[in-house]
Amino acid sequence: PIFKILGFYILHKVFSIQLYFYNFHPNPMNEPILQKIICVCNEKIEKKGNTVGLSFYAFFANKNDNPKLLMEVAEWWILTHKLDHFEKATKIREMAQQILSDLER
Repeated sequence: PIFKILGFYILHKVFSIQLYFYNFHPNPMNEPILQKIICVCNEKIEKKGNTVGLSFYAFFANKNDNPKLLMEVAEWWILTHKLDHFEKATKIREMAQQILSDLER
C-alpha cells in the first residue's frame, strides 16, 4: 500500500511541475476512454456492489502499453478533479457519463 500511495504522490508532483513549466491546459477526456471508464465501473459495481472503490489504474492493463492515455486519465483524476486515490465506482461512472453527454451535445 505504501508504494501505491508514494506512486500517486509522485504522479501528482510530476503533473504539478508540468503545469508550472509548460502552462498546460487540460483537454476534455475523449469518448473511447470515457466509454471504457463507464464499462469498467459497471463491471466492478456488478461484481462487488455499489460501495466498491477503484483508482484510475483500474482502467489499464498491468503493462504500460499506452503511457500517454494513462497520463491523461491520471491528470483528469488528480489535477482536474482532485480525487482521492480510491473513489466509489458509482461516482466515477456518473462523472464519466456526464462528460460523455456534454461531449455529445
